[in-house]
Amino acid sequence: MTPLDFFARQRVRIGYFLAVVVLYLSRPEPHSIVIGTCVGLLGLAIRAYAAGYLHKQAVLTTTGPYARTRNPLYFGSSILALGAAIAMNSWLSAALLLVYFALVYTLVMRREEIELRSHHGADFEAYAKSVPLFFPSLTTPRKPAATPGSFSWSQYRKNHEYQAALGFLLLLLALLVIWRLHVA
Repeated sequence: MTPLDFFARQRVRIGYFLAVVVLYLSRPEPHSIVIGTCVGLLGLAIRAYAAGYLHKQAVLTTTGPYARTRNPLYFGSSILALGAAIAMNSWLSAALLLVYFALVYTLVMRREEIELRSHHGADFEAYAKSVPLFFPSLTTPRKPAATPGSFSWSQYRKNHEYQAALGFLLLLLALLVIWRLHVA
């Protein structure tokens, strides 16, 4: 198993351990939770929008947010992680969370690129040349290939994207409990 495979497969399990550590180190306050929630909701909205277009492994998705960035789910996740870091109100928690995200998801994106090249060949190569890897292009998006092209709530559900929203909600509830325990 390569490091790319290991991190791609174990990122959630490692994330659970990291969550315990960063929550222990967090010092949430009402204002940090509110600001972090607002930022996190933006990340969730981006993820939801992307999940409604994504047809994993079935086709090379190049429409919707995928016309502006090859990784809109991870871009949304980065904003979600930033929101969580703000809500935690701890520089150490924020640093651990953001460094973890940057390292693991850089490796995950590389692994996924290898898989997409292998499955979609020249179509993926053309897509990769015209659409940025992570940060969305603010210019006119690339003309998409003939892939499913509209947002679908059923696709959102099929991709289990609601789990990200539930996870963020649980994080916010944990931060509220931590704040109340520190106030008491």
